[in-house]
Amino acid sequence: MNTNTLQNDIERIVLNTPVYDIHTHLYAPAFGDLLLFGIDDLLVYHYLVAEAFRFLDVPYEKFWAMSKSEQADLVWRHLFIEQSPLSESCRGVITTLNKLGLDVRSRDLLTLRQWFASQNADDFTTRCMEIAKVRRICMTNSPFDDSERAVWERGYTHDERFSSALRIDPLLMEWPNVTTQLRDLGYDVSAELNDKTVSEVRRFLGDWTTKIDALYVMVSLPPTFACPSNDVTSQLIEKCVVPFCRERNLPFALMIGVKRAVNPQLQLAGDGLGRADLISLENLCAANPDVKFLTTVLARENQHELNVLARKFRNLHPFGCWWFTNIPVVIEDMTRMRLELLGTSVTLQHSDARVLDQIIYKWDHSRQITARVLTEKYLDLAASGWNVSIEEIERDVHNLLGGSFEKFLAL
Repeated sequence: MNTNTLQNDIERIVLNTPVYDIHTHLYAPAFGDLLLFGIDDLLVYHYLVAEAFRFLDVPYEKFWAMSKSEQADLVWRHLFIEQSPLSESCRGVITTLNKLGLDVRSRDLLTLRQWFASQNADDFTTRCMEIAKVRRICMTNSPFDDSERAVWERGYTHDERFSSALRIDPLLMEWPNVTTQLRDLGYDVSAELNDKTVSEVRRFLGDWTTKIDALYVMVSLPPTFACPSNDVTSQLIEKCVVPFCRERNLPFALMIGVKRAVNPQLQLAGDGLGRADLISLENLCAANPDVKFLTTVLARENQHELNVLARKFRNLHPFGCWWFTNIPVVIEDMTRMRLELLGTSVTLQHSDARVLDQIIYKWDHSRQITARVLTEKYLDLAASGWNVSIEEIERDVHNLLGGSFEKFLAL
C-alpha cells in the first residue's frame, strides 16, 4: 500500500463525508432570533468571553451592561488585536471567516459586521452547512424555555435539515421548584414523587417528545451525579425517564461532568468541570440493558473509563468531544483511544455549536485530526497484512461521522 496515496484518499474521504451533527445548541431559521449567527455572536460566545476576562480590566457588571457589539469590540481588541489569536476558540473564529471567503488580514471588524448584517438566515444556514459538509443538525430543545416553547406551540414547520432532542435539565436538576412551571403547563404534579406525579411527569415527557419529534432525551449532569440514590435527580431518572425511554425506544443522553457557576460573575462563561464517578453510568447500563444511553463526559480523566464501559455495555454509545475537551490535543487523544478500544461503534464528534457559523471551524478542525489518526490506524492495519479498500474506508468514515449514531437509534 502506497503511504502517500492512502493518506490522500483518507483525507479526501474524511474532509468530504457529510456529517450528522448530533448535538448542538442551534435552531432552525424558523425559530427567529434564537438562531445566532454573525461576527458579534461569534465574539461574545462564552468560550471567548471567559478567555477575554484574563486580559480585561473592566468590572464584570460593567461588561454585562454593555451592548453585544460593545462586548464584541472588547473581545476583538484584547484577543485578536493586542495579541495573536492562538487559542482554539480564537483560531476557530479566524477559520470560520476565512472559509466564508472574508478578508481576515484587514482586521476590520466594521466591514465584517456589515457583511453579516446582509445575510439571510435561511440562506446563510444552507451556506454554513454546505461549507461544513453537515447533512443534518440536531437541536437542543427545552420546553422550559419560554421563548422556544412559544415557537413549538404556535406551530413549527419542520425543517428537514434539523432534528430535535428533548432537554430536561430543569426537570431533573431544579425539582421541586420546577413543579410550578409544570402545573402551569397543565401537569398535575406535586413536590412529592408519588404515583400521580410520576405518571404526570411521564405524560409531560411523552407530550413533548411527540410535539418536537425528539430523537432522544437529554440532560447535563454534575460530576457528583449518583445513581441509584435517594437524591431526587436519581429518583426522577429511575422512576420517570428510564421507563419512558424504554417504552418509546429512545436513547437517554447523559452529559456528565459540568460544575455550574464556578465563577457566577462570568454568567454562562462561568461553568467549570470535575471528574465524575462513572459507577452511576455503569449502574444504569447494567440495570437497564433494554434502554439505550448516549454519553459524553467533560473531564479528560474520565474518557478511558467511558470507553471501557462501552466495551462492556452495547446499550452505551459514547459521542463527541464536549466543551473543554474540544481542543486539538484532547480531540486527538480521544479519537485514537476510541478507535483503539471501540473501532467504529462511536460518534467521534459533535460541534456543540451555539452560533451557526461555528459548525464551519469545529468540523474543519476535527476532520483534520480524524484524518490524521485514521491514516495512522489504516497504516497499522497494512503493516499487519490487512489492506482496506476505498469503499471500506468510506463506510468506516460514514459510521464515525454519524452513521453509527443512526444505527444506535434504530436498535
